[in-house]
Amino acid sequence: MLEHAVFSPLDYWPVLAGFIVAVILLLTLDLFVIERLAGDGSTPESERKRFKISLAWTGLCVLAAVGAAFAFQAFAARELAADPTLLEGTRYAALSPAEAPKTFLLEFLTGYLVEISLSVDNLFVFLVIFRYFALDHAKQHRVLFWGIVGAIVFRALFIGVGSVLVQFHWVLLAMGVFLIFTGIKLVTSEDKQLEPAKNPFIRMLARVMPVAPRFDGTRFFTVENGKRAATPLLVTLIVVETTDIAFAVDSVPAVLAISQEPIIAFASNICAILGLRAMFFVVAEAMQKFHLLKYGLGLVLVWVGLKMTALPYLFKDPVSNPGGQVPIPLSLGVIIALIAGTMILSLVMPAKSTAQEPASHA
Repeated sequence: MLEHAVFSPLDYWPVLAGFIVAVILLLTLDLFVIERLAGDGSTPESERKRFKISLAWTGLCVLAAVGAAFAFQAFAARELAADPTLLEGTRYAALSPAEAPKTFLLEFLTGYLVEISLSVDNLFVFLVIFRYFALDHAKQHRVLFWGIVGAIVFRALFIGVGSVLVQFHWVLLAMGVFLIFTGIKLVTSEDKQLEPAKNPFIRMLARVMPVAPRFDGTRFFTVENGKRAATPLLVTLIVVETTDIAFAVDSVPAVLAISQEPIIAFASNICAILGLRAMFFVVAEAMQKFHLLKYGLGLVLVWVGLKMTALPYLFKDPVSNPGGQVPIPLSLGVIIALIAGTMILSLVMPAKSTAQEPASHA
C-alpha cells in the first residue's frame, strides 16, 4: 500500500521502532524525573523553579526534534547513496540522491513548525478545560501526560491511514479544500464555550459507570457508595483526548500536505506534541498575549490547503517541475512569516481584557 514511499515503514520498521523507543524514553524521563524536579509550584520559589525546569525541558525537546530531522537527513543520504533507485516511482523521482535528503530535512522542519504552532494553539483550549475543572498542578500534569500518550497513538493511526489515502489525487484535493475551509472558519468564527455535558463520550461513560462528584487525588477511578466510579479527572482526560482528536483532523492533513513520506509526517508530528506538557506550563500565561495567533494559524491552514490544490498549477513546469511542487523554502518562509507576524502584532496591539474567567467545578 505504501509503494510510493521512499522509505516505507513496512521495509524500514527498525528506523520507526528506534524513533518510538526514543519517544518512550523521553516520556518516561518527563514523567519520573522532570516532573519531580519541577515540583508542585505551590510557593513563589517553587513556581519559579518549575518555570525554569519546564523551559529547559521544552528547549531540549525542540533540540531533540531538530536533531531527529538532521538524523533522518543523514540516514536518507546514506541509504540513497547505496541505492539511488529508491527514488524511482516516488514524488521525489526528479531529485538526485544528493538533493533528496536536503528536501527531506526541509519537509521535516516545516512539518514540525506547522504542528508545533498548531499545538501551541491547542494549549489555549487545554487552559480553558483545566480552569473549567479547577485542576491543580498535579492533576494537570497527569491529564497532560496521558493526553499526550493518547495523542501519539491517534496521530499514528490517522497518519497511517492518511499516507495510504493521499496516493489518490482526489484525496489530496479534498484535504486541501478541507484545510482552506477550516482555516477560513478559524479566522472568522468566535471561540466556542466549553460544554463537557454535550460530549458524546462523556455521555457514554455515564451510561457505563457512575461518575463521582469529587476528585480522589490524581486517580481516574474511585469507589463511590461501594461501587467503582469514574472521577472528574477521567472526565477531564476524555475532554482533552476528544478535543485532540478534533485537532488531529486539521493537523494530520496539514502535515501530509507538506510531506507524504510516512516516517517524516509521523516523526515531525510526534516531535511537536512530545514536549507539550512542559510547554503548557511555560506559555500558560504568556500565550494569552498572543490573541491574534489564531488568525495566523488560520492563514497557515489556508496556505497549506492552497499548496495542495491551486498552487501546483501555478508552479508547474513541463521540464523543471512537472509535478508542480511548491518550493519548500518558500513554503517554510510563508509559514514563519504568518506565525511570527501575528505573534508580533499581538504584542503591538494587546487584547482588551473583557473576557471573564470560565466557571470552575471541583
